[in-house]
Amino acid sequence: MKFSEDIIIRPYITEKTNADIAEGKYTFIVDKKATKTQIKQAVENLFGVKVLSVNTVIYEGKEKRQGVHVGKTASFKKAVVKIDTDPKPVSYATKGGKVVTTSKKYKTSIEEFGVAQ
Repeated sequence: MKFSEDIIIRPYITEKTNADIAEGKYTFIVDKKATKTQIKQAVENLFGVKVLSVNTVIYEGKEKRQGVHVGKTASFKKAVVKIDTDPKPVSYATKGGKVVTTSKKYKTSIEEFGVAQ
């Protein structure tokens, strides 16, 4: 079992990902062998948010050359995580028929991401 810190490597910050933060979508570079379930659990553990969905893309390294020297850029896995930005209270009926309402104790944004909404 991997630790959450081993799965989430770093945030992936571009102009497009900054625009997606308003919709509750955060983008991370993650371990290439991590599954969507592991990524979801890691984000929930590290940042205290409720994850609704995880989309992943694997980028293969490109061949680059500088003069006669040929090399490859690093390949990586990117995960786009959608969090719950409007947690609604949950109500359910107990055994006696009484309706109980509880509020969710999740954060609505990731302040550690480094970008202000």
